[in-house]
Amino acid sequence: MQNTNRKVLDTITSRTKIYLVLIFILLIVICWQAPSMTIYAVIGYLLLLAYTYYTDQKRKSELSETLQDLTLTVDTAAKTSLINSPFPLIIMENDGNVIWKSSKFTTEFANIDINTYIDDISLDIKDAIKKDNEKDSKKEIVKQVRIGEKDYKVIAKYVKYNKNKNKEKKSKKEYMIILYFIDDSENIKLQKEYKDSKSCIAIIMIDNYEETMQRLESEEKPQATAEIDKCIYEWANETNGVLLKIEKDRYVYFFEQRYLEKVKEDKFSVLDKIKEININDKTQFTLSIAVSNEGSTDKEKYKSAQTAMDIVLGRGGDQAVIRENEIYKFFGGRAQEVEKRTKVKARVVAHALENLIQNSQKVMIMGHTNPDMDAIGSCMGIYRLAKSLGKDAYIIYDKNVTQIESFLKSIEKDSEYEDIMINKEVAIENINQDTLLVIVDTNKINYVEAPELLDKTEKIVVIDHHRRSTDYIEKATLIFQEVYASSTAELVTELLQYVDVKVDLREREAESLYAGIMMDTKNFTFKTGVRTFEAAAYLRRCGVDIIRVKKWFQSDLKSFNKIADVVKKAEIVNDTIAISIYDKKAKDVSLICAKAADELLTISDITASFVIGNLGDKVCISGRSIGDINVQIILEKLGGGGHITLAGAQVEGMTIEETKQELINRINEYFSERD
Repeated sequence: MQNTNRKVLDTITSRTKIYLVLIFILLIVICWQAPSMTIYAVIGYLLLLAYTYYTDQKRKSELSETLQDLTLTVDTAAKTSLINSPFPLIIMENDGNVIWKSSKFTTEFANIDINTYIDDISLDIKDAIKKDNEKDSKKEIVKQVRIGEKDYKVIAKYVKYNKNKNKEKKSKKEYMIILYFIDDSENIKLQKEYKDSKSCIAIIMIDNYEETMQRLESEEKPQATAEIDKCIYEWANETNGVLLKIEKDRYVYFFEQRYLEKVKEDKFSVLDKIKEININDKTQFTLSIAVSNEGSTDKEKYKSAQTAMDIVLGRGGDQAVIRENEIYKFFGGRAQEVEKRTKVKARVVAHALENLIQNSQKVMIMGHTNPDMDAIGSCMGIYRLAKSLGKDAYIIYDKNVTQIESFLKSIEKDSEYEDIMINKEVAIENINQDTLLVIVDTNKINYVEAPELLDKTEKIVVIDHHRRSTDYIEKATLIFQEVYASSTAELVTELLQYVDVKVDLREREAESLYAGIMMDTKNFTFKTGVRTFEAAAYLRRCGVDIIRVKKWFQSDLKSFNKIADVVKKAEIVNDTIAISIYDKKAKDVSLICAKAADELLTISDITASFVIGNLGDKVCISGRSIGDINVQIILEKLGGGGHITLAGAQVEGMTIEETKQELINRINEYFSERD
């Protein structure tokens, strides 16, 4: 305040000097024009100087007294406000030593150990002081802290001061910190109420409505509809929501976000209740549910729920998903898929694919990393379709793949395939915006053979039979994904039959498609429907040599012994689940693990099997099931995916033993959620 007084006084003095100088210059001009006035001008100017000096000193004295009185008044008011502050505050040093507390602080936290909270805040302040020294801070910190039953906004302000006031010695810079504790409980409460009152939107669909209703008599259909509606409406009433039936098999459900946690804890019990509806042993209904709270408007939330529903249906239905903060959380999905696809869709997709190929300069085809016979067989089928339409086509694959080694040897002498099998480096160099990229046997962005190609073209087609994952390829122009199909090779075989152009499959191409179906169905045992055999019959007519295909799957004695050792070391968890480890580094690790997992399922009382292998920088897991246990849900928690009876995963950053323990944890979690 003393510095302020000095500035005011100096301002007054400087202005007076300016006026005197101007008058002096004016008198000189007058004397120049009238020399006779010089004596009078000098006398008058001296008198003016004397008067000015007298009045200036008097005004300085009066102003100084006024400013000093004002300073004392302001300082007194500031001290009084500090002491009698309406909210708690303290003054402390930067080492955490509290040097003063307001009376409000003392009474507010009389029965609370406040030191712990102050220590936590002090750590943030020290970081801020450090940034301030680096010229990157506003000298103020705001932090939300819950103390007792209240929420406080703690505002920390700090200022530098010289601890050593002796001017002869070097002053040490210290910090004085003031903490203001502002009760923010009501504001937090209002924010929570605002958030809780926001809407969540769910879409509910009956998966197999048409197929199931066809099995009922006319008088039984109203009974089934009434029981379904009752089951869904009773579940919706638990959250005080609004349920609208917009179609015979589709509902829209609105509820407040405050009930979202309750819905999660309930784990969508309606999924199980709907299966209990049984009309004369003719029905089993299942539901697909998609919930979303993402979006600023109900319209945006509904669109988000629709996107989530696409994923649920792509995973086979009979499950629920909650999309929140761009994260999907799945519930249910334990029932075996039931074949319910129509040939109409296959015909539509076949014609669309044919048009895309005709309107593209060339076609590139790839499957997933470490491709198997289903992937390479599907690639061969799409290759023949592209060639039948007069387009250049190329298959992208890794030459060092053990699983398809026998097949590659069988075609390496055929000049037809010399230049069409390329690696991803060559593909990246030759792809352009007019290239059609066809991806088979996977829908995951990071699981394709060459993820870099996805950004090189806008024309992308996905053909897959796996359940859709959350990181699926969204920018695809055409998606043919049927989780009810036995294999991607089955889907490609159907497409070849429905295109307008005549496709003449060569023997090796037909055999590779047949081998893909054989592999994924375990010799037509698992996940085999009527259309699976129809596709196999078509391929058989194209000249498939079944004996040659069988030889592609034969193991040599060395590999068989490896598989036997893996089976021998298997451990049983949860009574019926076998887990084994193949810890040797070899190029055929994935193949050994897959075959060992298949072999473990041939043992009685084993309902699921998992084999863990060492890929060097990663750990792979092959999971198999006879259908009672959903291995896809278990391995999905480890970043993998697949089907109920067949799934896989690759884990990074963990050892084999750590992966095994994590797998056991996920298995236990699966059973706890199911119960």
